[in-house]
Amino acid sequence: MLAAYCASQDPADPLSGLVVDEIDPPDVPDDWAIISMRAASLNHHDLWSLRGVGLPAERLPMILGCDAAGVDSDGNDVIIYPIVGDDPSGDETMSTSRSILSEKYPGTFAEQVAVPRRNLIAKPAGWSWAQIACLPTAWLTAYRMLAVRSGLRPGQTVLVQGAGGGVATACIELGRAMGFQVWATSRDPEKRQRALDLGAHAVFEPGARLPQRVHAVMETVGEATWSHSVKSLRPGGTIVVSGATSGPNPPADLARVFFTQLSVVGSTMGTKEELVDLINLCDIAGIRPVVAAEYPLAQARDAFAQLASGDVFGKIVITNNPTDN
Repeated sequence: MLAAYCASQDPADPLSGLVVDEIDPPDVPDDWAIISMRAASLNHHDLWSLRGVGLPAERLPMILGCDAAGVDSDGNDVIIYPIVGDDPSGDETMSTSRSILSEKYPGTFAEQVAVPRRNLIAKPAGWSWAQIACLPTAWLTAYRMLAVRSGLRPGQTVLVQGAGGGVATACIELGRAMGFQVWATSRDPEKRQRALDLGAHAVFEPGARLPQRVHAVMETVGEATWSHSVKSLRPGGTIVVSGATSGPNPPADLARVFFTQLSVVGSTMGTKEELVDLINLCDIAGIRPVVAAEYPLAQARDAFAQLASGDVFGKIVITNNPTDN
């Protein structure tokens, strides 16, 4: 079967280890299912894997991709929940043995994907394959950040750093739908305008002085924006961190953290139940992910190159059948 996989890793040149070629179909353990992939979205996690972060070299070759939607062997249209793990609390994100597809188990950038049957959710009507494939990682991450981890109440103000990426654009749309005042930053004037079009109430250049301090910051950028995030919070405010695309070692700013009693809260993905809640919220609010571009699986290298360039607003999607909606 055709697949996009990591054959080798290079921190400086991640795409050098990406191969798009035929590979053996995945094994199917008991209680797992084979899904014929129709659409799968890219995440920065895929680039980090090619850089050697989070994916040990001894597991190569590894099919990349966390998110996907497709058709099961019975002809049912389904979404794949990407976390493989089990926790007694019922929160898969807290499982000490958890992994997401493409870490321990082959990922979704392939004609066929093997997943536990419990990870399948029926695809709702009214969604294209590309749109629904954007939800399980980036949009679910944004939903948990805002709805579960932030402590925000309707009417309060949230700052979204780095408008343009998949999680950030999701935070803008979802934050507006949840009744928050949404502010966003971006270096790119065009992306700032698109953030406004998407629902942000105000936009700013990175590091800009804000009209007032905010109740919470959604942080996915890391080193480049951390100091601004800390300084932008009102006393008692919260930074919710789910990524660090510009680097994982920001200045601590500990004095400001403890003097103003800030909370720094980590957030990772979301539960299967939260994914269902997210879908319902999107349907009620009438919102859909921004799909920046679609590439057929055979052109996966072009999709990765666009993601690596940083010239993206929304999500990039790989399709197995571009004409199938």
